[in-house]
Parts: sequence; structure tokens; C-alpha cells
Amino acid sequence: MVLEILRRLGLSNGEIKVYSALLELGKSTINMVHEKTGIERRNIYDILNKLIERGLITYAIENKKRFFQVTHPNKIIGYIEEKKHEIEEIEDDVKKEIPSIIKKFEFKKAEIRAETYTGTEGIKAVFEDMLNYKIGYFIGGGGYVVTNLPFFWKTYNKRRIKSGVVWYNLGREDLKGHPIIKEKNIHTRFLPKEFNVNPSVIFIYGNKVANILWGEEFFAFLIESEKIAENYKKYYKYLWDHVAKSR
Repeated sequence: MVLEILRRLGLSNGEIKVYSALLELGKSTINMVHEKTGIERRNIYDILNKLIERGLITYAIENKKRFFQVTHPNKIIGYIEEKKHEIEEIEDDVKKEIPSIIKKFEFKKAEIRAETYTGTEGIKAVFEDMLNYKIGYFIGGGGYVVTNLPFFWKTYNKRRIKSGVVWYNLGREDLKGHPIIKEKNIHTRFLPKEFNVNPSVIFIYGNKVANILWGEEFFAFLIESEKIAENYKKYYKYLWDHVAKSR
């Protein structure tokens, strides 16, 4: 059933084989994927890049080696929301299958992880992951998701509100007057103008810290660590209580 859903989402046979292999193996090298699938190494590189662009997998570099793994399976639901008019008839089937995929994902997930996301779909994958947590904190928010991904934001924000997800945003000074600060369950205070530097934002949610660069090419580096996330939450609290202003 999982393979059929991925096929109906438009993935090629090679993409399905690689995604399924990573789902079974967990964090893996190119050689491990090659041994699992039998696909030629030069073709695996192309397939992995396509899956990264779709936001369905990510990678981390450890000891100068790349390790690939699937992103949170809820990304599949987000993918559907954007293309609902094309694949509406398969939505229920996907949602039924997601719990079994999540179970495999959670079983194989490492205790401490570092992930890299690139491109539009990679950034969307980070936002989809945030829907799994009721509270999110932002440092340096500038409303970039609304500006850069307006169609995605429209459907995504509806799901965020419906899920009861609350965001606390330490926004840049130039965020004043931006429509995002009026959205439901988004609380904003403003940092001094000295923080108006590069379009870079820190997301803190659960045990995760993501550094997002909204440049010409979107890029995100995410670390999952309870201790690191706890430290960032302390930094956030100090900025919220002692530095930021309500208006």
C-alpha cells in the first residue's frame, strides 16, 4: 500500500525504491542504499537529489560521509494539501497509511540528529515538522514564509490554526505592520533594529533547533538535541523578557 501511494503521488519506480529502502534502513550511506536496492550508484545520486528537492528525505554529514534518511512522513500530507485538486481521491488512503510509516520512522530515528534541507520543498518539510509540536519559538522572524511561499502559507496556516499550534515570534523591527503578526495564535515582540541583518531565522520547537536562511537559495540546518534546544529556549526567554518590545 505504501508503494502504491508513493506511485500515485508521482514518484518514479527508482524514487520509490530508494525512499522505501531508507524507510527500512534508517540513516544510510550511498553504499547501503545501493546494496538494498541494486540501483546503480550514479543513478542513486540523481534519485536522492530529486527526493531532497521534494522534501521527502534529508542528509547529514558525519566524518566526511553523507548519511541520508527520510524526513517526517507528515511531509507527505503537506505535499497532498498543495496538490489537492490533482490527487484529492487518494488523500484518505495516505492518511490511513501515515501511522504505519511514522512507526517505522520513529523506530529507526537516531537519538541525536543533524539534518540539512535545501530548496523550497526542503523548507516546507521543516514547516510540516513544526505542526507536530504545539508550541514554536522564532528568533529573527521577518514573515519570510508569507513573502516567499504565499500559496503554501495559505493552506499551511489553516492547518496550523486547526491543530492549535501556537507560535511566539521575536520579530525583526521591519516586521511591524506585516499581516503575519495579526494571525491567530501568533504572539510577536520586536527585536531592536540591530538585529535587521541577513534574512536568517532560528526556529525552536520540541527538542529541535533549525537555522533557516531565506536567501536566493533556501537552506536549513536542523539539530535535534534536548540539551541544545533547552539552551536556545533560555536564550529566547531572555530576549523576550529583557530585550524585545511589544510594539
